[in-house]
Amino acid sequence: MRPRLANAALLTALGAMVTACQTPAPTTGPNRAALPTMERVALGANACWFKSGDPAFAAYKLAPELNSFSGRPRILLVHKGSPESRPLLVVQAEGSPSRLQAFGPMMQEPVAGRITTDVNRWSAGNKACS
Repeated sequence: MRPRLANAALLTALGAMVTACQTPAPTTGPNRAALPTMERVALGANACWFKSGDPAFAAYKLAPELNSFSGRPRILLVHKGSPESRPLLVVQAEGSPSRLQAFGPMMQEPVAGRITTDVNRWSAGNKACS
């Protein structure tokens, strides 16, 4: 009987070890504070909207304002020929975890849905273009 007890104890110990090995490791996601979130959005917008030559954004220029003393880092889209003019799109974040906002005349145009989808994807850490 002793060999059976030893086998049972061994199986129990092995089962505990296998279960311990299968415990998922904690995963870490992107930093959700306002500044890192807007840094990801600015990099995504620059790569996917401007450097790619996307025609939907060809008439605009990206103006990042990430060093904000108001605690709301943001990016602006302005007319390419007049960067001092009123922004056509403002995307900003505030808090930790960040709360994103996008507003301006471009959010009333057909491209608004794409802007929202892209900004949400980039803020979550996905670098893909649409």
